[in-house]
This record gives sequence, structure tokens and C-alpha cells, in this order.
Amino acid sequence: MRRLVRLSLLVCVVGGFIFIAGFGLFADHIGHLSAPRDVDDADGIIVLTGGQSRIDAAVNLLKAGKGKRLLISGVNPVARADDLRIATGSEAALFDCCVDIDHAALDTIGNAEESAKWVQANAYDSIILVTNNYHMPRSLLEMQRLLPNSKLYPYPVVNTPLDNGAWLAKPDALRVLATEYAKYVGALVREVIPLPRNAGINGPSELKKASAHSD
Repeated sequence: MRRLVRLSLLVCVVGGFIFIAGFGLFADHIGHLSAPRDVDDADGIIVLTGGQSRIDAAVNLLKAGKGKRLLISGVNPVARADDLRIATGSEAALFDCCVDIDHAALDTIGNAEESAKWVQANAYDSIILVTNNYHMPRSLLEMQRLLPNSKLYPYPVVNTPLDNGAWLAKPDALRVLATEYAKYVGALVREVIPLPRNAGINGPSELKKASAHSD
């Protein structure tokens, strides 16, 4: 029994050390992420809602011709296409022709599921993924799980500089990073166990074109 207790304590100590060390590496990695000056052209652009400036960045990429269409995933059900268009200062013609809106996704896993439907429905091979820097590692992990044959070009949006350990002096940033790291570890664990829910990416899509909501 004593050996078992000692072994359990050792496992906890080692596990805690690995977790903390991993968080340091994760935070340092996030601090060095930034939007590329020139991202490769892709078939489509996907932006995950939930963070400041994400949609603006994605719309600017669409305007620059970096993708054929844009999917805005995880939009609040009460938000209309016109609301998003006005908020980004975009022309109605752009949203009518080239923007799709997903109201179904409630979290990052849902974003990946609905995005996979959209990618397959449009037969796209390459995607620019737009989300905040702290959210990018987990978003890529979930996307790659359902789109293993697609090329994913990350476009991280940075609202608060976190390089050179700046996150250590910012309690809010530290809290966000710690929360996101825990979720990222959970996503990694899901790599070795069955998915908790069926993505159903071949079923009917919940995606709705922006033009259908412009009334």
C-alpha cells in the first residue's frame, strides 16, 4: 500500500510538472504566432467567431482574392447577414455572392464539423483558417481531424501581443491561455479515444448562404 501511495504521488508530481512545462511551451508558442504578411491563395476561407477582429480579418482576405468563398462559423442565431456586413463595412454584393454563414456550431468541435460539411460541399482542397492566436492550435487540431486531406493555412489574429513572456504580466491573458491550454490538452486526449459525438459530415448541412438572410 505504501508503495502504491508513493507511486501515485510520484505520478501526480511528474504529471503536474509535465503539465506546467507544457503550458509554458504552449504560451511561448502562442506568443510567437502572428498573421503572415502574405498568405497563400486557397479555395476557401473559414473564420471562427468568438474573438475580436476575426471576422474583419477574414473579410479582408476575401476582398483581397485570397479565397473564392468565406464561411463564418458559429454565428449567433439572432445575428443576420446584414448585421455582419454592416459591422465589417462590406458591400452587399460581396456577402450575396461569396459569404456563407453557419449558425449551428456552438463550440470549436462544432466549428470543425460544420466547416468540414462546407469544405466537402464545395469540393475545396485548401483553406485559410482565421481565428485568434490563442485559439489557433486547438482549431487546427479539430479541423485536421475531420479534414485530413485538406491543406490548412493558419491566419492567427493577434489582439494582445504576448511575445517575450508578456503574458506573465497580464492576468487576463494568463487566464485565457490557461483555459485554452486545458482545452487543447483535452483535444489531444481525444486523439486516442473515440470521438464523443458523430461529426456526421456527410449529412444535411446546417449552412445557410448569406443571401438567404439579407432580408
